[in-house]
Amino acid sequence: MTEPRSNTPGTAILLCNLGTPDAPDAPALRRYLGEFLSDPRVVELPAWLWQPILRGVILNVRPAKSAAKYATVWTPEGSPLLVWTQRQAALLQGWLGERGVPVLVRPAMRYGQPAIGAQLDALRAEGVQRVLLLPAYPQYCGATTASTFDAFAAWGRAQRVLPDSRFVAGYHDDPGYIHALAESVRRHWQREGRSPMLVTSFHGMPERTRTLGDPYHDQCQATARLLAQALELPPEQLRVTFQSRFGKAKWLEPATEPTLEALARDGHTRVDVICPGFSADCLETLEEIAQEGRDAFLAAGGQQFHYIPCLNDEPLHIAALGRIAQDALAGWPL
Repeated sequence: MTEPRSNTPGTAILLCNLGTPDAPDAPALRRYLGEFLSDPRVVELPAWLWQPILRGVILNVRPAKSAAKYATVWTPEGSPLLVWTQRQAALLQGWLGERGVPVLVRPAMRYGQPAIGAQLDALRAEGVQRVLLLPAYPQYCGATTASTFDAFAAWGRAQRVLPDSRFVAGYHDDPGYIHALAESVRRHWQREGRSPMLVTSFHGMPERTRTLGDPYHDQCQATARLLAQALELPPEQLRVTFQSRFGKAKWLEPATEPTLEALARDGHTRVDVICPGFSADCLETLEEIAQEGRDAFLAAGGQQFHYIPCLNDEPLHIAALGRIAQDALAGWPL
């Protein structure tokens, strides 16, 4: 990379999240889903088998349905995931700057815009020589965390000169992250009263990924256990579930929506639900949990459903990310 411009830091952090369509309409969803579902980390099937299904069936049916769901959570500023990630990047840069760590922090999306490669090009043009990739996935998963590294590697294959680079593989048990989660629950309880049941809903993955050695399931369980310890919750007041199933393969269990329905049928009149695996609110939290999950619980006989928002731009969350970044940057000239 080129020499830094005057007054431009030579080190940058790329805060990466999954991605989002450009608009809540079918054409934008078709582009987004085509990129997302073509990633071999996401769908682990041979391309010759999967691509005809994807192009011939899924991309002709699913975009319109997904667009309707996105429309229910879209904001005047745009996609919630992008809005929150942009805010997080700006706040993280400010938090680090206040502590004498002069780095650039830019948001990036694995699928959609701003793309990881495009952001790396922009940083190179600004003279950045060192890049820390910080995927905003607390729990490591091949389909998310490793895919982020794949995007960096794909960009690097086209470069003559590569920047020094480091990569944060996850932070599922980071004390600052757990503290931020626990405090978000406590603040919710102060406002709404304490629920006798807390459901933690993590994004689902096929069971096959676990048997192949992916640590995601175990890290989700560890996060939930640490959160329960911080809140002094007995085991009977916590459930760990997995959401967002896709396709016919066996997925990690128990599934979130059936669990919510079962709790209601068993006499639980109130549940609180938090999604610790999501660093920012998005379609999967705002529509799938706060809307569909609520409807399922109430339809099964529940009376009160409370969704606890993601950490988003909470100061404790930014501080946790800041300390994680500081540790990863140690030894680099700033």
